[in-house]
Amino acid sequence: MKVRSPVVRELTDWLDKPDPDHFPYDQVMAEFLRVGKHFVDHDLLKDLGRARESLPVAADSECPGTRLLRRFLDTALDKWDGRYDYGTYIALGVLPVPRLDDAPEPAERTRARRDRLTVQLLAETLGFELDALDGTSDLLPEMRPGRDTVLLRCRHGLRVARPALGRVRPDAALPQDTRAASLQTARRLCSIVAADATAEDRRVMRLSFLPVYVSHDEHLFIRVLQTFETTFSLLSIELRDAAEALAGDDHRTAVDRLSGARRALAESAPLFSLLATMQVEAFRDFRTFTEGASAIQSRAYKEMESLCRVPDHDRLDSAAYLSAPEVRDRVLAGRLTLDEAYRTARTRLPAAERDEVTAAMRAFSATLGRWRQTHFRLAVRMLGERSGTGYTAGTPYLSKVREIPVFHTV
Repeated sequence: MKVRSPVVRELTDWLDKPDPDHFPYDQVMAEFLRVGKHFVDHDLLKDLGRARESLPVAADSECPGTRLLRRFLDTALDKWDGRYDYGTYIALGVLPVPRLDDAPEPAERTRARRDRLTVQLLAETLGFELDALDGTSDLLPEMRPGRDTVLLRCRHGLRVARPALGRVRPDAALPQDTRAASLQTARRLCSIVAADATAEDRRVMRLSFLPVYVSHDEHLFIRVLQTFETTFSLLSIELRDAAEALAGDDHRTAVDRLSGARRALAESAPLFSLLATMQVEAFRDFRTFTEGASAIQSRAYKEMESLCRVPDHDRLDSAAYLSAPEVRDRVLAGRLTLDEAYRTARTRLPAAERDEVTAAMRAFSATLGRWRQTHFRLAVRMLGERSGTGYTAGTPYLSKVREIPVFHTV
């Protein structure tokens, strides 16, 4: 007779009296992190499925505990369900990223939410590296990097965290420092974030990391992708607001939103340098188990791209947009784009105002172009001529994408 594991026993007990606020998250997470999502025992997955079935039908009014548990279980069971993809791989449903369908709020509030989550993700990233270096954690033990690599990771991560933290906590700004001092500054970042974190913040950070394997560098990979997605989610909101402002001849708001988008994208650029410290062998090791999930499926990136202008027909019919049908549907429904809004507004705006908008659009376009080029170069280093994950063409796909015009009108 098969002996039930402790975590299965915990789940069985919970199922006798299911309460989302007392779900055995710690025990379930410990098992997922011990073996990797790809290798979790089927009995545990089956019981997690039963736990999900015990939840009430999803509703907008459901309590936060139920909502979090539902999203966590959907992420944990993606392979079991046969719907594993990029969004579930990086647990986007669990993270509080800004979303286009969020209730309207001032731009500064949305930017602050992005900044706060960015700082939390980077503190989590660097804290994991420091724990491994200090020997205080046994999580993901395979192919741990040496001290020099951890120093470099801290330095690059701090470059992204510093401006965001300066806005979220002006009283706790991180100093510019040398590479040698990066470990100390990274520890300070982790202390600041830990002191500010709520119990909910800590739980979300823990539940938003479900690697497929036990390779150390997969933590870096997932957290960097989550940070990029947080930024692209903000960009989508900024660009939508810019287009709507232009449609109303409000050039000042349009320029502000475009400038905010450009700034956030530019500040995220060092994430590529951070990602480039990933060991190629480690990446190729864990990506064996990520088939079906690819950044080509990123909804936030395509929201951003399609808010700049309507994608060409071949792009709209490509695997990228077919993998995000809700984004494609919004494009086909004729959603307002910046290109369209600018095309009509430029005939009405005074020359000086039109020139300000033109300059802001060009600055954003140039920044996105550099982002695409850097992404391509990193992919060449990590993938070579191999195909990408998620059945994509890998570097040939990215080479083509970097040539796509951001706008047609400027």
